[in-house]
Amino acid sequence: MEVYKAIAAVQGELAKSGISKDSENTFDRYKFRGIDAVYNALAPLLAKHGLCVMPRIIERDCQERTSRKGEPMFYVTVTAEFDFVAAEDGSKHTVRTYGEAMDRSDKATNKAMSAAYKYAAFMTFAIPTEGDNDADASTPEVAPAANEQAAREREGYQGPKGGKMRLKSQADAFYRDLLGCGDQDELTALLTSPATQELKEQIARDWPGYLTGVGMPGDFEPINALVRRLKIELPSAEQAMQANDDAPNYMAAG
Repeated sequence: MEVYKAIAAVQGELAKSGISKDSENTFDRYKFRGIDAVYNALAPLLAKHGLCVMPRIIERDCQERTSRKGEPMFYVTVTAEFDFVAAEDGSKHTVRTYGEAMDRSDKATNKAMSAAYKYAAFMTFAIPTEGDNDADASTPEVAPAANEQAAREREGYQGPKGGKMRLKSQADAFYRDLLGCGDQDELTALLTSPATQELKEQIARDWPGYLTGVGMPGDFEPINALVRRLKIELPSAEQAMQANDDAPNYMAAG
């Protein structure tokens, strides 16, 4: 298959030129190869030898942690697959690898994906390495577990739904559950459940935009508005049952 010829050709050229460690971690004072250096070295060789790299993210996990300064840190791990495809005959070889990264804002996933690509390239093309090549040029200082829990409690992130990333996921799921209610009884049962009450209190405290729409995109329907609309539009349980009874039975004989 041509894919292995192409991989071997790229390996051969990288064995001559290599990828130098031009980036430096300013905290731990070590040199590393950044993702830009990998892209810059690989791109012309991949094009030259007709080899395409097609990424696919299989799984992503995000956890919120706390730095020693008490700041929130997002820790993301991704499971990624990369299809190395030969343009000549379409043959391919798939490599699975993992990436992990931390960031204070919204870059953790990007960094984790870059790390997964970088190490897939290192292993596939046998790029020589030495020492410990971390994913990022920064070294986050993560607080011990006890300090982390104390910081969460100080900032109102108690309970299993703590953390904005997890809270967003919970709010999105609650929004979908609301849309899935088929009648007024289902809506009432959902709204009065203890889990919903806990979640609404957490949203009101940590991310009120989900309830009110303030600070959200213009086409976003706030949860409060959605609940008011469903209370008007949804049929009662009896009406829903009658509608089902009146529906034509296409499975009946005749």
